Amino acid sequence: MSEITQILKRSRRWPNAIISLVIFGAMLGLIFLVYQTLEAERSQREQAALTAEVLQELNHIERATLKAETGQRGYLITLDRRYLTPYEEGAEQIDPALDALRRLLDGEMTGRQEELVDQIEALARLKFSEMESSVALVREGRLLDARRAVLSDEGQEAMERLNRAVEEMRSIENEILATQGQDTARLEGRVLPLLGGLIALLLAAIFFGSRLVSRAAHAEAQAAQASAIGEARDRADLLARELNHRVKNLFAVVLAIVQMSARDKPEAKDVTDSIAQRIRALLTAHEVSQGELERPVASLHQLIETSLAPYRSSTQTAAVEGPEVLLPAKHVTPLGLVLHELTTNAVKYGAWSGQGTVDVRWQEKDGRVFITWRELGKPVDGEPDRKGFGSMLMHSAARQFGGSIERKFTPQGIVVEIDLPLES
Repeated sequence: MSEITQILKRSRRWPNAIISLVIFGAMLGLIFLVYQTLEAERSQREQAALTAEVLQELNHIERATLKAETGQRGYLITLDRRYLTPYEEGAEQIDPALDALRRLLDGEMTGRQEELVDQIEALARLKFSEMESSVALVREGRLLDARRAVLSDEGQEAMERLNRAVEEMRSIENEILATQGQDTARLEGRVLPLLGGLIALLLAAIFFGSRLVSRAAHAEAQAAQASAIGEARDRADLLARELNHRVKNLFAVVLAIVQMSARDKPEAKDVTDSIAQRIRALLTAHEVSQGELERPVASLHQLIETSLAPYRSSTQTAAVEGPEVLLPAKHVTPLGLVLHELTTNAVKYGAWSGQGTVDVRWQEKDGRVFITWRELGKPVDGEPDRKGFGSMLMHSAARQFGGSIERKFTPQGIVVEIDLPLES
């Protein structure tokens, strides 16, 4: 291996390491985002289930006490033993309900909740003791003593204090659930900003990866020996395939997070579906620019729409019009590269960097297609002094499909005319 090849190999190590770190950072961000979202949703579901069970047991306590009191009062007034049935049912239900309430809150109670649970249990037992005493007096024939005990208001005061304690416990549980919901909503509100940052990292990785691949290709052209050129080309291809593979994996993970975020939030489905469509369009455009579509896009209209879709929005508008044209398979990749370059240039420097619009029209004549790409709303000061990689890429692509590309810089914006031959 020549000395030049060794130098070029060493010079590519740092860019490789940087791109790997960017992708690794993006993956860590995704893992953190997934963990935070799932943990918040799990905690909210558990708290909701616990609160529902606690409220249910509080209702059981209230119903058991009220049922028993109703039966007790009916028995004292009418002396009809049938009223003892609801009293006895309430007496049987109160202890299991109190035990279930304490078991549900065991280890999860605040200081105030622990005090309320003790109060509820003490007041419920006091109330049932008062009712049991009055029922026993009636059974012994001491009706006046039983009614005098009821009129002492001791049982009524215990019942009122019990109701207040139950209502306060219910309010605390609802407040805990509301706080948990607010925390979950706050975490879910971070999903979209973090998702935007991760997509920005992916785009940066694509940009720097493209520059790295172009540098590797330039280094190949300077290599003297055929073996060195072949080895550099193989390394560049391997790097491009590895980068594309990782980028597509990251797109897939981001798409899965977006869809997962809407699983338990039906009201956010329209927003997440819109984000998911943008991510799929961005992935398709990336595959077109890299020439990795397994089956070529034969429709010119579809190819143009695919290139514009990732960046098209209500503020970045585009008009696409022309007859149905089927492209030869070998023209799809080079033309896709040209359209992708024009689209990204419009976003960075052209009409879509401001408030302008893009107009794409074409017509077919004598076996050729004439495409006019026109940007409106972003004036240009004339042709730039230096031609960058994008200009070289477009002229190289024009040679591949046997046509021509001409750019015009007008006061209204850039105009690009593409002459594309159609072959059977």
